[in-house]
Amino acid sequence: MAAPLGFRMDASACIGCRSCVIACKSKNGLPPGTHFRRIIEYGGGTWIPDPEDPTLLAPSGIFAYCLSLSCLHCEEPACVPACPTQAIQQRPDGIVLIDSGRCTGCRYCEWACPYGALAFDSSTGRMIKCDLCVDLVDGGEEPWCVTSCVTRALEVGPIQELRARHGQLDALAPLPSGEQTLPRLVITPHPHGQPAGQGTGRSSNPERDLR
Repeated sequence: MAAPLGFRMDASACIGCRSCVIACKSKNGLPPGTHFRRIIEYGGGTWIPDPEDPTLLAPSGIFAYCLSLSCLHCEEPACVPACPTQAIQQRPDGIVLIDSGRCTGCRYCEWACPYGALAFDSSTGRMIKCDLCVDLVDGGEEPWCVTSCVTRALEVGPIQELRARHGQLDALAPLPSGEQTLPRLVITPHPHGQPAGQGTGRSSNPERDLR
């Protein structure tokens, strides 16, 4: 059996340039407004009167970081049992795929996914999502999001190997706890990264944020 694959995301290296988003969009020919991969910008803190000059403002606890997110091909993907036609299946290597021939576009999978990883294609009436560039992976190549990352913040490989090298962390605020679906994701945290569910910040692009 093939070793399940997963992502490693280095939040300390991601600069939010969106080269991964553009590469993914180009590879999959996605229409305007549809993204398989997106950047979540998260930050917080405030400004207070400067102790030495109250007419000026000084930063207090200000922080910001970016997370690059797509389908995480979870160990227990919520989209699979949510599909009434069994159109979503998981390969032995962990890649979650949609059989467009079975999909009815009911969108139950979209509502079930805590990461907002599925999208509705209005031109076909079917659901679409990241397939980990399965055609490239099967040919021994890497997904476009990985090869396009200018800071090498993304890596794909057998998830157990990634965890052995980089640790077990699979969530930072504002991501949901990994206990929900056991995402195949390893995060190298940003120095100011905050724990999932305990974040004091907010997303600066909530229209693309998690549900």
